[in-house]
Amino acid sequence: MPAEFANLGFDAPFVLEDGPLRSLHFTIGEVQSTMRTDRPDELQIDYTRTMMGFLLLSPQPRHIAMIGLGGGSLAKFCHRFLPSARITAVENNPGVIALREEFGIPGDDARLSVMAQDGAAFVGASRDPIDVLLVDGFDHTGQPAQLCSQAFYDACFRALAPDGVLVVNLHADDADHLVFTGRIAASFGGNAMQVLADEKSNCIVFAARGRSVTLQALRNLEWSAALHPQAQRQLRGEFARIGWNAGALAVAG
Repeated sequence: MPAEFANLGFDAPFVLEDGPLRSLHFTIGEVQSTMRTDRPDELQIDYTRTMMGFLLLSPQPRHIAMIGLGGGSLAKFCHRFLPSARITAVENNPGVIALREEFGIPGDDARLSVMAQDGAAFVGASRDPIDVLLVDGFDHTGQPAQLCSQAFYDACFRALAPDGVLVVNLHADDADHLVFTGRIAASFGGNAMQVLADEKSNCIVFAARGRSVTLQALRNLEWSAALHPQAQRQLRGEFARIGWNAGALAVAG
């Protein structure tokens, strides 16, 4: 990564390869994103498949916004398999954006825009209603404070379209996990559920404005009629698991 990026105070990402696997890292011990070079649009890490569970609630979103680009796994998947959706990916680390070609992230076009901006500032200033808002912003220290505050989750609620869906990736073993989930529940009036990703280290929270987030809603099969069979094969098993493993959140007191 060019020295000027580090001088701006950003963590320097780097890429490691293991056979067909190419991974994005901030530290050796933790993987931020993984891609198979022979199948670049396939979701390799389990929690990304869990995050795609928003399709159970919103099968045909018009505008998807993502906080955190990483290796672009979710951006590429949505760009390929949700052709009617416009995607805005927001990333504050220029070193991550500089690696987009190494991870096969398409160039900006009418349907995809990668913005170099702070995610919390983007959400707070958004005037373009968002149908699905994916929050997956981490650095080597964890999730930045501005992406897990009560003010941020309140802003997420306001930024959503009337039937919009928020999806947040949290670390399940974070000491403040219950604080963060309580804040989300408070912002959405308790209309939120969480599910542990299959490997259990990530916890995905689903919340919505104007539509119910319930076990019944998370067992909806409407998504399958709107999705390419190749994408269905990647998601079917995970979506079935979500429908039996989601749990309600406690509202922060």
